[in-house]
Amino acid sequence: MKEIHGELLKKKDVGYTTALKIMQNMTGKGLLTRTLKGKSHLYSAALKKEETQRSLLDKFIDTAFAGSASSLVMQLLGNKKTSQSELEEIKKIIDEMEQNQ
Repeated sequence: MKEIHGELLKKKDVGYTTALKIMQNMTGKGLLTRTLKGKSHLYSAALKKEETQRSLLDKFIDTAFAGSASSLVMQLLGNKKTSQSELEEIKKIIDEMEQNQ
């Protein structure tokens, strides 16, 4: 926990007990696992990065876009200048998704 708190302090002034409470909440939600090693608690990610991203994105789409992935995509493309290479990559992904259905 001390290492995590030290890393957090590099970016933002966060109290030790605040960081600990966040870690405990994340453990309770199944995002982290905690093991006791001597007097220390070791925290680890409970899910792979991709699983966490997928879960967070699903919740975000449900909450902010009423479950509509196309609304999210339209908002993303409308708010930022999309390069030609990015558009080609998006088209490639769509083509692959259509072929896999």
